[in-house]
Amino acid sequence: MIIPLQITAQGVELSDEIRDEITERANKLDKFYDRIMRCRVVVEEPKRHPNEGKLYSVHIIMTVPGGEIVTKRERNEDLWVAMRDSFQAAQRKLEDFSREQRGDVKTHEKQPRGRISVIFPDQGYGFLVHPEGYDVYFHANSVLNRDFDKLAVGMEVRFNEEMGDKGPQASSVIVL
Repeated sequence: MIIPLQITAQGVELSDEIRDEITERANKLDKFYDRIMRCRVVVEEPKRHPNEGKLYSVHIIMTVPGGEIVTKRERNEDLWVAMRDSFQAAQRKLEDFSREQRGDVKTHEKQPRGRISVIFPDQGYGFLVHPEGYDVYFHANSVLNRDFDKLAVGMEVRFNEEMGDKGPQASSVIVL
């Protein structure tokens, strides 16, 4: 970390043992993802309801290249459990962020829009017109959000296209 770890306590007194544990866990995060510029840990005991015991909350705010990663977990009666859960969540978020930075995250192509051009209801298939002008075959089983029987020529749809045995076909069709 470029900026040293900052530990803040709100409404709770932190022992040296707890501060050491937070420091150790923050150092593990820094080893896991070495581009953390700043890490701030906020431990708080929010105002409590008379019928509930002490509930601790641990927030972790990390500044990384391109943004901030914030972890806020559900409150817990045990401060050690609240810390563990927050740091585990922070590591998962760092993993996701790191994966995204490396380009390992799948991106889905936008589904093209088309119009139904021909339907053969008694035979269970039809054709769509692709935005580029060619026909795309679809089967009744490919229609996701409506009954095939309710389709009509001219309806606008989104679809996933793949190459079939006899040419382009829609693997899924969603009526807009």
